[in-house]
Amino acid sequence: MEKIKVLFVFQEITPYLPETDMSYIGRYLPQGVQESGKEIRTFMPKYGCINERRNQLHEVIRLSGMNMIINDTDHPLIIKVASIQSARMQVYFIDNEDYFQRKSVLQDEHDRSFHDNDERSIFYVRGVLETVKKLRWAPDIIHCHGWISSLIPLYVKKSFREDPLFHESKVIYSVYNDYFDKSLDRKYKDKAKIDGVREKDLAIVKKPDYVNINKLAITFSDGIIIASEQINNEVSEFISASEKPVLPFQTRENLITSYSDFYQKLLDSRN
Repeated sequence: MEKIKVLFVFQEITPYLPETDMSYIGRYLPQGVQESGKEIRTFMPKYGCINERRNQLHEVIRLSGMNMIINDTDHPLIIKVASIQSARMQVYFIDNEDYFQRKSVLQDEHDRSFHDNDERSIFYVRGVLETVKKLRWAPDIIHCHGWISSLIPLYVKKSFREDPLFHESKVIYSVYNDYFDKSLDRKYKDKAKIDGVREKDLAIVKKPDYVNINKLAITFSDGIIIASEQINNEVSEFISASEKPVLPFQTRENLITSYSDFYQKLLDSRN
């Protein structure tokens, strides 16, 4: 029997970034899932504040070299990889000089969101999916963490649905308390459109604010996980109304078992 394959798409992972609820899950969930007998691939953006030498990142030449067009501009995709030795776990990093070389994550030193966070999210998500295609690795579960991954469910269900690697994938979106108060660029909807994605699929993000991009992810996901004790009220109400399978907030002690059981529940629904 083939191992179940789980693709993790994270906004942040410790020790590459300081520990938060999300980066803690990014560090220990993939390890626990791998130790339970599943096969994993784990991704995060290569923010400029990540020290490549200390963390022993190196470029994967065979996976790099693709160009992605966003807002009529070519952006080279660079793939790097590092290992967390104690966990026997690899992390793939999506890198690009235009988007990820600055020395902070999603906000500048004055706590203002970067003006191109919309394009950074689009580039990251497309970079992950194209890299998985190059790896010829078909995930059974795609688990997205943080708003920067919010386009994955839409792309998998619409643009990549005929691709045999993703045809059977179940997509889970974890909702965190990662709120930001200003809308993304007003052209987000047009920039996010790729082959297979129609105008009506993106209608909910006509105003691309935090609530609406989460609603978009929830709409196209197969299951939702509440990953923070407190999440945005409007997002919470939208989840309840969606009637999708939902895993409520879990303590760290129950993380691996409860998430693994939720994965299995969604996989069982394929049969």
